[in-house]
Amino acid sequence: MSSLVLYLADLVAIGVLAFGVYFPRHRRRDLLAAFLGVNVGVLAVAAALSTSSVGAGLGLGLFGVLSIIRLRSTELAQHEVAFYFAALALGLLGGLGSGTAQSEWLVPLLMALIVVVMWASGHPRLFRRHRHTTLVLDRAFTDESALTAHLEGLLGARVHQVTVQRVDLVDDTTLVDVRYELSAHPALTGAHEQLTAQARR
Repeated sequence: MSSLVLYLADLVAIGVLAFGVYFPRHRRRDLLAAFLGVNVGVLAVAAALSTSSVGAGLGLGLFGVLSIIRLRSTELAQHEVAFYFAALALGLLGGLGSGTAQSEWLVPLLMALIVVVMWASGHPRLFRRHRHTTLVLDRAFTDESALTAHLEGLLGARVHQVTVQRVDLVDDTTLVDVRYELSAHPALTGAHEQLTAQARR
């Protein structure tokens, strides 16, 4: 009965993670199938391995092999990689977590912890004014202070970090990676998307 409880707990956890946390925020329908398929597949393999004496070792090896898989069809953002690993971890916990008297409460607790951390760490209200973008500027900047001042005026925001990726002195352009914090002023906050779009042109 303990194993069935853990399998059910895994299905509930991945359902909440995929349909309750990920999709309402990021709206990538294609990754739902990836998260669910990885989770259920790992759960099935881990459950089969748990019946052998080397199940735990093979389970960790399986996690290591799956962790280096790169999906080359589309690039995954960092938060999507985190959801991918969370789905893997839930499947392993559900498949390999049985065997002790504490499993019936400890493993579901760990699953809940993963889901809660993923929900909280990507919440829209967490550092909601912080942004990260790549801009192409129509000027060639070689002075970092002048570049930072220009970006702060352009974005109406406080620039925390600027990484110059390319300076083209022939075409007079600069490609920069910018991490910045929007102003708390509503008018400036509302206008930053338009300013960013103009800077890319």
